Amino acid sequence: MLDHIITSQTRREILTLFFQHPSDSYYLRDIVRRIDEEVNAVKRELDILVDGKLLTSERRLNKVFFTLNPQYRYYDEFLRIFMRTSVLAEQIRENLPKLGKIKYISLSLKYAKRQDVRPDEIYLLVVGTIVVPEVAQIIAYTQQDFGREVNYSVMSEDEFTFRKRSNDPFIWKFLRTPKVMLHGQEEEMNK
Repeated sequence: MLDHIITSQTRREILTLFFQHPSDSYYLRDIVRRIDEEVNAVKRELDILVDGKLLTSERRLNKVFFTLNPQYRYYDEFLRIFMRTSVLAEQIRENLPKLGKIKYISLSLKYAKRQDVRPDEIYLLVVGTIVVPEVAQIIAYTQQDFGREVNYSVMSEDEFTFRKRSNDPFIWKFLRTPKVMLHGQEEEMNK
């Protein structure tokens, strides 16, 4: 999907690696091994990304480690873009017809940042007439990649509308958090 915008395959692979693990640091050979690209191409792209201030580099012992720069001007925007290529987003996209008649699927930015959520918070909200076992199967698969439980909520459109009108703090807290719509329109969901 991004190949028309970011024409360098190596750069896309590097950005995907970093934005799907935003708090991790990697050294050159580790990146080469993970994305299976030529070392010279990876080094060239890393230099460009460090010069552009999207990545930072730090020497530790005899290796240079690269990390995303959270102060980068477009950090959150890139995070949202690459969140759509996460394992969870890909699984939802591939299995959307099996999930039922979906109105909205929204994913909290906390998922992309791999931040913990409190017990009263969720990473994912699915609204519509939903085949719950299919959603549960995707979540179970995703948790292996994510490394911990993926809190989510599934509800009918009527329940969602009722809870919004009743000023349910659970729903409104989620609606006010930064998120990415994987299906449906955010403006319509927030009405």
